[in-house]
Amino acid sequence: MAYPQNSRSFVAAAALLSCSAAALAQSTLPSVTVTGRSADTPVSVGGFGETPIAKLPMQASILNAERLQDLGLSNLAGITALDASVGDAYNSSGYVSYLKIRGFDLDNRFNYRRDGLPINAETALSLGNKTGLEVLKGSSGIQAGTSSPGGLVNLLVKRPTAKDLTVLGLSVSERGTVDGSVDLSRRFGESQAFGLRLNASAAQLKPQLYDADGNRQLFALAGDWRVSPSTLLEAEVEWNRQSQPSQPGFSLLGDKLPDAKAIDPRINLNNQSWSQPVVFNNQHASLRLTQKLSADWTAQAHLGVQRLKTDDRLAYANGLYDPNTYDCDPCDRYSSTGTFSVWDFRSENERRNSDALDLNLSGKFSTAGLKHQLGTGVLFSRFNSRFQRQAYNLVGVGNIQGTAQLPSDPSLSDENTNRDERSTEFYLRDSVQLGADWQVWAGLRHTRLQRDSVRTDGSRATSYSQAFTTPWLGLGYNINSQLMAYASWGEGVESEVTPNRKRYGDQAGQALAALKSKQLEVGLKAGSNTVDWSLNWFDVQRPSWRDIGICKDATPGSCERRADGNAHHQGFEAQADLKWSGGGLLASAMKLKARREGSADDSLNGLRPANVPENSLRLQARQNLPALPGLQVQLGLVYEGPRAVLPDNSINIPGWSRIDAGARYEQLVGKTLLTWRVGVDNLSNRRAWKESPFQFDHVYLYPLAPRTWRTSFEISL
Repeated sequence: MAYPQNSRSFVAAAALLSCSAAALAQSTLPSVTVTGRSADTPVSVGGFGETPIAKLPMQASILNAERLQDLGLSNLAGITALDASVGDAYNSSGYVSYLKIRGFDLDNRFNYRRDGLPINAETALSLGNKTGLEVLKGSSGIQAGTSSPGGLVNLLVKRPTAKDLTVLGLSVSERGTVDGSVDLSRRFGESQAFGLRLNASAAQLKPQLYDADGNRQLFALAGDWRVSPSTLLEAEVEWNRQSQPSQPGFSLLGDKLPDAKAIDPRINLNNQSWSQPVVFNNQHASLRLTQKLSADWTAQAHLGVQRLKTDDRLAYANGLYDPNTYDCDPCDRYSSTGTFSVWDFRSENERRNSDALDLNLSGKFSTAGLKHQLGTGVLFSRFNSRFQRQAYNLVGVGNIQGTAQLPSDPSLSDENTNRDERSTEFYLRDSVQLGADWQVWAGLRHTRLQRDSVRTDGSRATSYSQAFTTPWLGLGYNINSQLMAYASWGEGVESEVTPNRKRYGDQAGQALAALKSKQLEVGLKAGSNTVDWSLNWFDVQRPSWRDIGICKDATPGSCERRADGNAHHQGFEAQADLKWSGGGLLASAMKLKARREGSADDSLNGLRPANVPENSLRLQARQNLPALPGLQVQLGLVYEGPRAVLPDNSINIPGWSRIDAGARYEQLVGKTLLTWRVGVDNLSNRRAWKESPFQFDHVYLYPLAPRTWRTSFEISL
């Protein structure tokens, strides 16, 4: 596999933060040695129960709440600073978080889980009541019926703790964002059989981005009942709301890439007097019954319900259109003089409802001298979206200085699309121990789905059903007690329908053949008390669809959608968690070769996908200072290489790097633990184009956020 010779050295200059906090405390914490190892942590999204990361033939990351707090992260987009394989995929401030893994965009409808159950991530998901996140990298056919081949993200809900817990928090950041929170956990009843955990928070948002003030609230309650030593009943509910104006992207100026150093990254082009916030109202609830059938077998029933309501509103900057003919020049970018068309977009009272029920059985047994760990079950899921007509009206011409003020037009001029989906997924997973050193994993998921859609005026209806089976195989060999070599192969699947438009003729509204992606991965994993590391190579091939022809509704039957080649992503990943006395280093790197292959149009072959860097690096260092017990300083580096702006690769944005710094100081005052955090993101105030998503046939450019300070205070009683 030949890569372009564009590797570069990553040089990070480390600067120690020093602060004096002695006056804040009567006593301080003694130094603590942490003996736990991240490689020993189970990863539930892997699909093999409580098996630790280090013992699975796949790559996954666990990001715990403490790590997220140290970096001041409050949304999913922030986790791109922690893992080189995870990148931005159209991350606009105040809006939904979009991620990519291994160069593939995750589908917010199908690639997200909440305690293992599928959820819809077309909303602002709260992290305030989450104990951590799991990120599975690579094809997920044994964990998901349909999904993008990049991987899965699983949110882990905070549950009642074994001991009473009281944590009060207050943070201040940006231009005056203030966030207060409470986390309470109690056990009561005979033998403390009942547990409750309350998480609540409220924030007033004043980000660095201009004209984007908002607010955010969370209330979540989780409970459990230890009915007997063999029976556990868990229930939880969550309500969260975010109201904040979102951020349109910048774009190319004609054929020119604007200089990121000349653009103020705080300018918000959504600054009309009539601009309204995007409002996300989310409700989640789940009920889980776990029954121990014997020493080796466990049954579980897990029900999840999600109810989302969104008011999506934006002064939308897009192309440069003639207000009479709607012809555009240019269509996919701003004009060379920095002007663009502004559209009054409003889609209010959007409803997205999801329900999921997972019934499963897991256990251990031996046969013919082989030890098995078996898991099997069925997942029923249902999703529907209900929309109203939307406003999408051209109101005038704006500019990149953000000075133009235009009239509004909220008239509901455009139809929306309602969707329904039902799926049933049968799955079987087995792990077989072959002697002392060899282990085999196998999985199979059979999915049956029914999907329907129709415009809000009853037009363009589509309906189809499909069934498919996705297998997965893994093989591991223990080279020694701390080092494992592995190989795995699996399939994933995506399902699409040709849009019911006149341009497609008889093909309109018809189901396309299921897109089956395939992944091969080989690697090494090792773990000890001083370092956990892994090195792996992956190869993913995903079929591509392309529209061929004139493709205009004015010419019925002028367009054909057909399979045309593959998106082929090959890459190396390296991860390491180094630990030494009083400190450590978390590092990850990815070198990716993503190319279009096998297209009937040879001009497309060999092209890189837009907004995907070939090189990425993450470093997070931490060190306790013996001179001041309880104080830890932290330093982070994020590097991403150049990436294509246009699908034809004719324009690229340069690579960039960002240095973040922080400190955490812990004090023990009597029996009360005080935790102080301070940090600064983009320490050097670097200006660059952070990402270049090509979405909705339009080029967008999002700038790197300017230097941002943050501080927080936490009391644990």
